[in-house]
Amino acid sequence: MTDPAAGVRAVIDANRYMTLGTADESGRPWVTPVWFAPADYREFVWVSSPASRHSRNIAARPEVSIVVFDSQVPVGSASAVYMTAVAQELTGAAQERGLAVFARESEAQGLRVWGAADVTAPAGHRLYRAAVTEQWVLDPHDERLPVALP
Repeated sequence: MTDPAAGVRAVIDANRYMTLGTADESGRPWVTPVWFAPADYREFVWVSSPASRHSRNIAARPEVSIVVFDSQVPVGSASAVYMTAVAQELTGAAQERGLAVFARESEAQGLRVWGAADVTAPAGHRLYRAAVTEQWVLDPHDERLPVALP
């Protein structure tokens, strides 16, 4: 990858699922795929049940890891974006902003548009955001290439 930042943008733009890594209060890890909407290349929003394991983990320990990649490419030709982030359930003005991002991406993908009533109690889902703190790709020798995006 000659331009890591361009590579990050291309991978994120081409994929709709991210692998979200969380840990519970005792540090036991958990990973799960989630459909995401990028607010930019350093902020991601998704909808999940607050009862799901990853949502409970985020409530207990907001530090997460994320990988976005295309699992359909031939072995040896995959590009991936690796991230650490801080995640949280969105409420108030942050929820409004996150819902606008989520709705825009949902509509662009031909999916239903979610509203505040869909992610506020007593509804069964909540809106979450991960704000990236570190982002990198790997070079051909599996060395980290940090990426600083605006």
